Amino acid sequence: MTRHILHIDLDAFFVSVEQVLVPELAGKPVIVGGRPDRRGVVASASYEARAYGVRAAMPLTQAYRLCPQAIFLQGDFKKYRDFSARFMNILADFSPSLEPGGLDEAYLDVTGCDIFGTPLQIAKKIKERVRKELGLIASVGIAPSKVVAKVASDLGKPDGLIEVPIGGEKSFLAPLPVARLPGVGGKTEQTLVVMGIKTIGQLADLPQELLKGRFGTFGAMLHEHANGIDESRVEVYGEVKSISRETTLERDTLDSQFLEGMLRHLSEKVGADLRYEGKRARSVILKLRYSDFETITRRFTPKESLASDEAIFVEAVRLLKQALAKKRKPVRLIGVGVSNLVGEARQLTMFDQASRRLELLDKTIDRIRRKYGFAAIQTGRTFALKDIFSRGGED
Repeated sequence: MTRHILHIDLDAFFVSVEQVLVPELAGKPVIVGGRPDRRGVVASASYEARAYGVRAAMPLTQAYRLCPQAIFLQGDFKKYRDFSARFMNILADFSPSLEPGGLDEAYLDVTGCDIFGTPLQIAKKIKERVRKELGLIASVGIAPSKVVAKVASDLGKPDGLIEVPIGGEKSFLAPLPVARLPGVGGKTEQTLVVMGIKTIGQLADLPQELLKGRFGTFGAMLHEHANGIDESRVEVYGEVKSISRETTLERDTLDSQFLEGMLRHLSEKVGADLRYEGKRARSVILKLRYSDFETITRRFTPKESLASDEAIFVEAVRLLKQALAKKRKPVRLIGVGVSNLVGEARQLTMFDQASRRLELLDKTIDRIRRKYGFAAIQTGRTFALKDIFSRGGED
């Protein structure tokens, strides 16, 4: 049976939520991410601000130079999560095969959901409900595969609706720049351009073995995606795969004590989220962005799954020390995450008692923080940084 996949993406999500809640912001250049005189990056920009060249992930200082008349907002993730939950509930009304790709986007497999109409009719109904119930605008791509559906929704922004006919995936992708293909970042694009490849069609025509030789298994995937082939399934809604937190620092730094304090704070945030989901993690991930914007990630998989703040922090610090020993460059952004999540149930051994006590203590702290705020309890390493957190230093 041919699949019918929808990729639904909310346009300028953070900004659009702010404009719904404060209608006076509608039609104005608005940037969410923080004050322009502080360190940080653009999280979302209205299309009025984008007309001046402002883009997501751009440093706020640069955004201010491009569009000084913009209204800069710190943002409120609690509000965004609420709108996101309502958005996902709308999508779940049309199919149980729902895979969130973040707060503002999701894949929906509507194969066999004829009771709601054709895929095109379903897409129109979703757009209308999102507009009426949330006041937001959604762009939708329809295709037999996830990768083509995502390209279609991106191409249609803002307020777009593009349906790629069955069998027309390759011809739809062919004239588009290679950068339109999901997974092709700046470095991969540069490498392909050097190889004389500028369009997805040119990429599709290359021998797969050539791409595998240059990019490894990623090259084989690139070849398939460029030809419109993607057999990956839409994952079930609610299946959390990873949890992470990161922050852009006010100043680039190599102060290891300060970085470890930030890492402790982020580990506590990740640990709280992990326990809220009722999960344990098998992998810990460190993310660093240096002053020259080079970004690295380092991962470690311990023998036992973990769920305590201390266990996450210990592994993250070990990765941090290894990274700083290898590359002595000032750090601009630091983040920690966990992945390969599993359920809480497991066989305890006599060596798990200390770990278990830490997790029970963390759960008690979680309850206090949920009632009185996260800053109600500070650990020794993070207490000295409380002023930063109170000013919204975490992204």
